[in-house]
Amino acid sequence: MSRTDDGHHTFLHFGNPFKMIFSRGPHFSSKLLALLNNFELMLATSLTNLKPNDLSEILTLSWMRQAIESLSEIHTNIKGLITDLEFPVSHWDENWIDVYLDGSVKLLDICIALSSLLSRLDQSQLFLHFVIQIFEHPSNSSQQMKLVVASLHDWKGQFSSNNLKLQNCHDILKNLAGIPYSEKLRNSDKSNLLLRALYGVKVHTVIVCSVITAALSGCSKPLIELLVPDKFLWSSAFNELQAIVLSEFQTHLSSEKVIMLRELEAVELCVERLLVLTGCVCMENGQSEKEAVGEEQLEEVEELVFDLAGRSEKLSEGLDHLCTQIDGFFQIVLTGRDALLANLRASNRIRESSEEENAIR
Repeated sequence: MSRTDDGHHTFLHFGNPFKMIFSRGPHFSSKLLALLNNFELMLATSLTNLKPNDLSEILTLSWMRQAIESLSEIHTNIKGLITDLEFPVSHWDENWIDVYLDGSVKLLDICIALSSLLSRLDQSQLFLHFVIQIFEHPSNSSQQMKLVVASLHDWKGQFSSNNLKLQNCHDILKNLAGIPYSEKLRNSDKSNLLLRALYGVKVHTVIVCSVITAALSGCSKPLIELLVPDKFLWSSAFNELQAIVLSEFQTHLSSEKVIMLRELEAVELCVERLLVLTGCVCMENGQSEKEAVGEEQLEEVEELVFDLAGRSEKLSEGLDHLCTQIDGFFQIVLTGRDALLANLRASNRIRESSEEENAIR
């Protein structure tokens, strides 16, 4: 990922942050300006670090794991920003609260859909493990090959089956992306700053989740494209990342290739070749494995199985790590939502108590 040679991040790429902020929009106090500056530079750095050295990294589990980790950091930092602003929920506009609660529910739905698919993909690995075990104790029979072929087809069936929840994620993200950044000034600088920060969080969330859902679902639709105003410290970093992502996806779509995880694609290549080599055995009734496929093909089958074992293990490990990151992100979104609801209930109790005291007086 993009870093300076000494391992430290550099903000020179983002220009003069104070000039950018003062030149447009409300003029914040020095304290608020420092809070906004720190948050937007952090977001810019997070986006910059997601830029891959090679385009193909975008569709790898390692990139996705890093992307979800960056989302967790951003969503944690926005909660810290709200605390630093000393801007209690009782001062929030009701519309913001509705938007936040609705958005958080949609994010939770996306996390559930992703976790469901990752779990299904992980379970489908059992079919491949069965194939590998068969070849660890070969019996040189066509019946054995029939079991192999059946298991390989079962794996493909699990992988290719539709996941309606994941398909709905595209519509959810498209809906979130369709909410523009509001240029209308609010009733306070703190509210303006908060809305600006929340917009950055939303943009970061949409691009990461859209890439992951598209790659896991084998989506053939164009990736969601966001038009971000050139007024944020992170605008340039985001636009560069989005250009890279769109370029990689467009390459697949223009060549009519299914968008797929690299690790999953590597396993599928082995599975397809094994189906070709072992499938011919099933068409030779009464012949032994050696008679049906020949010694050279048998050697190729053994090499493919060995290769499949390594690729399958790499896929399983990557799926487990990504699932752990998504579960962590789910908890961060859930606790943030619970905290907001708890604050709302507390604010309502205080208001009701005050109203009762005033009525008594």
